Amino acid sequence: MGGGMFTRIAIYHVPAGDLGAFGARWLGWDIAQGHVSAQTGELYPAQAEVTARPRRYGLHATIKPPFRLAGRASFAALSQAMEKLCAQLEPVTLSGLEIARMGRFLALLPKGGVDGLNALAARVVVDLDEFRAPLSAAELDRRRKGRLSPSKASNLLRWGYPHVMQDFRFHITLTGPLDDETAGRVYTSLRSHLSELVSGPYPVDSLSLVGEDDQGHFHEIERYPLASVP
Repeated sequence: MGGGMFTRIAIYHVPAGDLGAFGARWLGWDIAQGHVSAQTGELYPAQAEVTARPRRYGLHATIKPPFRLAGRASFAALSQAMEKLCAQLEPVTLSGLEIARMGRFLALLPKGGVDGLNALAARVVVDLDEFRAPLSAAELDRRRKGRLSPSKASNLLRWGYPHVMQDFRFHITLTGPLDDETAGRVYTSLRSHLSELVSGPYPVDSLSLVGEDDQGHFHEIERYPLASVP
């Protein structure tokens, strides 16, 4: 699948295996296959409601946030640069993942040290930035409405997104914003389904080039193994 059909491109870590399959069922969108996944409500009665906001993104952790290709950049060149970069990046194994509050959201957050993971994300942001078109004035104004800290405001101007570099926090979003009572109920339900899937060490051993279609859904275009991964 080429990149011409997509409005924006991003670099994600897309969970595979049983966790990836659960994510498709939970969010209602299979980013790897690029199609809707039925939400039956068996995982949580109001499943469709609490996952409405993150659904179009699919289960993922953002590494380089969505961007438009720069005017002179080609998708083919980006793909080649991505492949070359991933061949140089060492995989990172996290101690595990845990369900936790992140602001008003529930997400999977890493256990243990994250220095290697943060360094990996920073390298991707920097090395592929030549392919990113600058934000428009309207996009900058919209982002600034979030009352950014000085470092996040600086990131926005330099890298096109506030939550990168020193402000990066690896997370796999599971819900939209929830009140405390609803968050407690959803947490209990998710823990019963996810505990075994995230209890052991978690390898970040691949990155994916993803694209946003004209309906706002993200699709995995290509997955690249990191160095030393067969």
